[in-house]
Amino acid sequence: MSDRPGPFVGGGPKGKKGFPIGDKKHARLAIGGATRSFNAGNISASKEAEIKAAARKKLGQTLVGK
Repeated sequence: MSDRPGPFVGGGPKGKKGFPIGDKKHARLAIGGATRSFNAGNISASKEAEIKAAARKKLGQTLVGK
């Protein structure tokens, strides 16, 4: 397994590269990072949802009731 983060998703806050989701560790971190960025006002709700959806897909998770 590589320590490299892998592909990026979401475009990131303030025009930065984005959130890496190349492996499960980075996918979990991307979910938290998206929440923090949204709460700080750096990304929109739709961008947060896009990042979380991609990360959850990587993790194999589904949202119950949505």
